[in-house]
Amino acid sequence: MSLKTNVSPESTALIVVDVQNDFCSRDGNLGKQGADLTMVNEMMPNLIELIANAKMNKVPVIYIQTFHEAATDSASWKSRRISSDAEPNICRPNTWGAEFYEVAPDVDDIIVNKHRYSAFLNTRLDSVLRTLKVETLIMTGVATNVCVESTARDGFMRDYNIVFLEDCTASYSREAHEMTLKNMSGFFGEVTNSKELANEWEGIKSVPIELEI
Repeated sequence: MSLKTNVSPESTALIVVDVQNDFCSRDGNLGKQGADLTMVNEMMPNLIELIANAKMNKVPVIYIQTFHEAATDSASWKSRRISSDAEPNICRPNTWGAEFYEVAPDVDDIIVNKHRYSAFLNTRLDSVLRTLKVETLIMTGVATNVCVESTARDGFMRDYNIVFLEDCTASYSREAHEMTLKNMSGFFGEVTNSKELANEWEGIKSVPIELEI
């Protein structure tokens, strides 16, 4: 099965959302609160391989990194449903919890900081993508049903093509993960996996270039 969406490397970017210690590590804030990290552990080998594959195909990799701090923690934001024990310390600037988990951006990779679920809200992400002439976003990271979905929805509303990878996204609830995949495929983009994407990139590379005479 081939992807319906154009994922040509020159018009595609890989978006890696919130793969940070507080969200992914058993020693991070959510891990210590008892969050089920099973899907994160399942996802990481696929994501690491995908990032390497993207670099091999010269696809830009954009890392999204959440920071929560007093300057942006409005009353309404703090009232969202989250463990009261997790709130004061999750992904605070200059802490181990806010650092990336098992992935390390290279010097030529792009990091976009955010303070809300969507990586488009009050960030430079859209400007970066327009500068790179990106048309398609490959969505990965955590949590499937919160920050990845919010970013994908906002990307779709800004006329980007959305390709959502089921094996490179993770939630703390498999049911929530599956519901997002259903919602994405129904209304916002195409759902596939990293192997299918790799096959598509390999197929694009193997197409012979026709020379004009």
